[in-house]
Amino acid sequence: MLEAAASRPASTILLLRDGAAKEVEVFMMVRHHQIEFNSGALVFPGGSVDAGDKEIIARPALYAGGEGLSEDDLGFRIAAIRETFEESGILLARDKGSSAPVDAKRAGAISDAHRVALNEHKISFLSILSDNGLQLVLDALVPYAHWITPEGMPKRFDTWFFLAAAPPDQLGAHDGRESTDSIWVSPREAVAGGDSGRFKLPFPTTRNLIRLAKQPTVTSALEHARGMSIVTVMPVMTKTETGRQLRIPREAGYDGEVFEVGALG
Repeated sequence: MLEAAASRPASTILLLRDGAAKEVEVFMMVRHHQIEFNSGALVFPGGSVDAGDKEIIARPALYAGGEGLSEDDLGFRIAAIRETFEESGILLARDKGSSAPVDAKRAGAISDAHRVALNEHKISFLSILSDNGLQLVLDALVPYAHWITPEGMPKRFDTWFFLAAAPPDQLGAHDGRESTDSIWVSPREAVAGGDSGRFKLPFPTTRNLIRLAKQPTVTSALEHARGMSIVTVMPVMTKTETGRQLRIPREAGYDGEVFEVGALG
């Protein structure tokens, strides 16, 4: 029997804002069709924890709100904020000595100056933070879910999902490289789009959108998440006559245990 591929630590953020139609809206992006993992899918910004994130851990002046967190937990949160900045330009940080998040104008200037170089690996996120006198606001992230790619898949991730209120007036924009489009969308509309074929939604994305849709405001969503017990989900896949079936722990809070998902790409 072949040994299961190791899962890579990764993070993603559901950036939230209150929509005009009294629904929460979440920032999502369409992944480039040439990307190996989840190509063409509508997803939340995020990606793998990398060595540069661990270098930031060793520089506690570059982040705030990490008290009591393990090194692994710090890595997941730092990676989540870095990946979100790389992919959307939204920056969850503050100026040192300030208690307020950087405003949209400053975040935009930092993005214009450094985001392309960061994505091209010509500058490190650590350097951007240090050179601009910034601290990441790790306590802006509220743990929401923990999913591990099923065994048997060629590429596997150990992913933490976080909720965060989007900083005021930071609207975000896709990078044109890993993602080709971006939208603010209500969870209800995103799920409906997945059902109709308008969007391609990965299974974990769909389940988290359905859960998020039960919360009418950003405040209620964050409060609900703070009161949750996170149950790790590693779906077990079974082939059926119509495609595939996924089994997840009922106690994870996704309104079920067995889900028919059809063919998995």
